[in-house]
Amino acid sequence: MKAAYQTTLRRRVSIGGVGVHSAAPAQLVLHPAEPDSGVAFLRTGLAGGSERHLKARRANVTHTALCTILGDASGASVSTVEHLLAALSGLQIDNVLIEIDGPETPIMDGSAADFVAAIDQVGCIQQSRPRRYLKIVKPVRVERDGGWAEFLPAERGFRLDVEIDFASPAIGRQSLALALDPGAFRREIARARTFGFVSDVKKLWQAGYALGSSLENSVAIDNDEILNPEGLRYADEFVRHKALDAVGDLSLAGAPIVGAYRTYRPGHKLNALALEALFADRSAYLYVEAAPARPSVRGVGAHVPAAAFAAAE
Repeated sequence: MKAAYQTTLRRRVSIGGVGVHSAAPAQLVLHPAEPDSGVAFLRTGLAGGSERHLKARRANVTHTALCTILGDASGASVSTVEHLLAALSGLQIDNVLIEIDGPETPIMDGSAADFVAAIDQVGCIQQSRPRRYLKIVKPVRVERDGGWAEFLPAERGFRLDVEIDFASPAIGRQSLALALDPGAFRREIARARTFGFVSDVKKLWQAGYALGSSLENSVAIDNDEILNPEGLRYADEFVRHKALDAVGDLSLAGAPIVGAYRTYRPGHKLNALALEALFADRSAYLYVEAAPARPSVRGVGAHVPAAAFAAAE
């Protein structure tokens, strides 16, 4: 499948579970979608049997305190969307309609692994329209609470460089840098689970959050020890999960990014602020379309690489 073309799912697939914050059950149905439709949620199960259509775009982000939440003026919302969006973005799925009957995307095992498995179950198909990319042409940087994030230009592809720094010896300072493509996404970050400190979770419980959190879907840290009997999936699983979150949050740009994203002590809020700063500076980016491979003019069998770009406004 050439990266020059948009993709969607071959057929619909269902997956269910409970939300990590609400503990509310929810059923997801991922549907194939038409070219240029992008990723969107169809929130069902609202009062009076109503439904709301929510595009997975930064303009619809309403909260980023503990997770990323999409919503609209009617009050309809879907929370904890980042892991599912990361799976779609990481596997380069452009057009999907996500039907969901509850307020929160299921946490599953705390990573994107179950969403990847669901996508693999049905497969994806190439569509007729070229893929549209968001190309970074000038550095953009934001800072917040001792952390920072920046977009940098790159000739091709998307590079992710993430560093975290925790006082707890169980985590410490960890960094991860990789060129992101579907293979790297699967190997390096898709299985990295969300994590938290037991002392913080107790406070969240009292505030009505993390009600669905357990050792089945989170890495728990107490007194600088990992409580999960099976241990970690990667020695540096913590920074890999932060990278996973960043992939999901940045997908809200609405198009795959050609460039680099570097961040220190990231979180959902910082990722959102970085996107906000990028789109606030119209000179920092442009849209390009991937040029499909075609025979050369001389007809000797040479082809234009699928990664070639053409300006698209």
